[in-house]
Amino acid sequence: MAGLVPPVTTTIPADASKTKKADEKADYMNLPCPIPFEEIHREALMSLKPETFEGLRFDFTKGLNQKFSLSHSVSMGPTEIPSQSAETIKIPTSHYEFGANYIDPNLMLIGRVLTDGRLNARVKWDLTDNLTVKANAQLTNEPHMSHGMFNFDYKGKDYRSQFQIGNGALFGASYFQSVTPHLSMGGEVFWAGQHRKSGIGYAGRYETDKMVATGQVASTGMVALSYVQKVSEKVSLASDFMYNYMSKDVTASVGYDYILRQCRLRSKIDSNGCTTAFLEERLNMGLNFILSAEIDHKKKDYKFGFGLTVG
Repeated sequence: MAGLVPPVTTTIPADASKTKKADEKADYMNLPCPIPFEEIHREALMSLKPETFEGLRFDFTKGLNQKFSLSHSVSMGPTEIPSQSAETIKIPTSHYEFGANYIDPNLMLIGRVLTDGRLNARVKWDLTDNLTVKANAQLTNEPHMSHGMFNFDYKGKDYRSQFQIGNGALFGASYFQSVTPHLSMGGEVFWAGQHRKSGIGYAGRYETDKMVATGQVASTGMVALSYVQKVSEKVSLASDFMYNYMSKDVTASVGYDYILRQCRLRSKIDSNGCTTAFLEERLNMGLNFILSAEIDHKKKDYKFGFGLTVG
């Protein structure tokens, strides 16, 4: 009887594979909005350039309500001073910093006052869903060291544009456009009237769920390449290459970013023989312990710091 039953055959419509390929095609009328031009290397910078420090640091933040908070920061450690010799000269210093923060969904105000007389202020204001205004200022007792900067960021459907203006007749503009769902390209120009210098640069960024590759070149002589591979949700490997074809300076570095259940570890080594490690350990809710280390074998400069963050 089995031989009398005809075999059952399944036919796949010829249009099925075509439909699948059509679904995979990019919709160029609905491309994603790219990140700002100034942040194209942010994944590599996060892994390769942590905020290392030397000595002791203690940070305390107290929230007064849901939007307003006060912060206190104490740091003690050596500070490098300029020297014509190859050896690094350091002098012991200590600083206290008082800060006030106001954070709202559409407005962010941050102010810092240091015991050496410096005053830092930052403002970020979302005027609309597409237009954001940013301002940064620093006032100091040292001559020609105070500065201010305004940044206007416009977020389009599939592009970002920025315009900057600062003291010293500094003007800048940038534009970043999504070309495909994964590729973004753009450029920037600037004019520093005080120093009579101008420049133009171009950049590209390719991003998927597993990797980010960026490239940037400028008329000032800078060539910057970076690559970040996301091994998993908790592990990332990063590398970058910096070259200045005017000064002939070349630096390459590799590193990793490892996020554990209670801590985050970042480390890197570069072609100059400098090794850096940065550990953030969460001891309890709102309590973090920080370890920072940097060894420069070429300059024979060794830095070690530890800190505590509360709040």
